[in-house]
Amino acid sequence: MDVSMITPAQARRLIRDEEWTKPTAGMCHGFIQANLVIIPKHMAYDFLLFCQRNPKPCPVIEVTDTGSAVPETVAPEADLRTDLPRYRVYYDGNLHEERLSITSLWKEDFTTFLLGCSFTFEQALLDNGIFIRHIEEKKNVPMYKTNIPCNPAGRFHGPMVVSMRPVKEKDLVRTVQVTSRFPSVHGAPVHIGSPDSIGIHDLNRPDFGDAVTVKEDEVPVFWACGVTPQAIAMQMKPEIMITHAPGHMFITNDKNETYSV
Repeated sequence: MDVSMITPAQARRLIRDEEWTKPTAGMCHGFIQANLVIIPKHMAYDFLLFCQRNPKPCPVIEVTDTGSAVPETVAPEADLRTDLPRYRVYYDGNLHEERLSITSLWKEDFTTFLLGCSFTFEQALLDNGIFIRHIEEKKNVPMYKTNIPCNPAGRFHGPMVVSMRPVKEKDLVRTVQVTSRFPSVHGAPVHIGSPDSIGIHDLNRPDFGDAVTVKEDEVPVFWACGVTPQAIAMQMKPEIMITHAPGHMFITNDKNETYSV
């Protein structure tokens, strides 16, 4: 099956039936993918404020009504408890487990946030002849904690997480131009080259995802990443936070061009 050409509804059905439990990079050509954060209602305002103060790593796509697992704007027929390939459950800042469904964990005071994902602009890069290494190598995108602090809000504070894609030197300017068109899904890179200067000391040891090959004529390029809330959870230790497993995104009904400028 060529999963790049199936519809979001078809993809979510595969995921709900647990026939697809892998990362979603390359799925559903042309459609927005989103990061997931689920927290209790009493934390929701502070987290929304945190997102507003940190729009690069946490661009808000949708916030559900408290107690609702339905993203009414971007996929009103979907269920956020079952329609992601893999979830992570954190208790007191510690990763407790990964699950294929969170239906049995659902509580009526949960508020769900969908945040923009850099998988969205990958198709635009491909359309411009800029290859995506983790797709080529059939891996999850590499993600790293950095020494770049996020702007705090209430209890929420901690470091930015970035995703990395190797880019040929001749393609750097075009890469920045293309991704700058998508400010609602992380937009332009936050750093180019010199991983050490943002606290990344070994590209072969990502904090999330998989290491990929970086060739001699390529430069590592880093984008703000929607996995940042998971790093925040490890630091601020909320009683519970449920997220997507890195790379295992929610696929919306919205087209990529909806979020381009």
